[in-house]
Amino acid sequence: MTEHIEPRQMETDDLTKVWSVTEFCARHRIDTGEQALLLKLFGPFATASELIHNAKRAPRFR
Repeated sequence: MTEHIEPRQMETDDLTKVWSVTEFCARHRIDTGEQALLLKLFGPFATASELIHNAKRAPRFR
């Protein structure tokens, strides 16, 4: 089932929230090498959208 959503109804605050890169990496289990790359790319702070789209995380297997 699909539902039409007006653009005004969408919350974009979550994607534009500014995160500390080190806190983001700790919460999302990103290793220190990838954290160093993100810090080099963005500095100490970046938006959630930037971090999500640029972070690589190893898959979690059982």
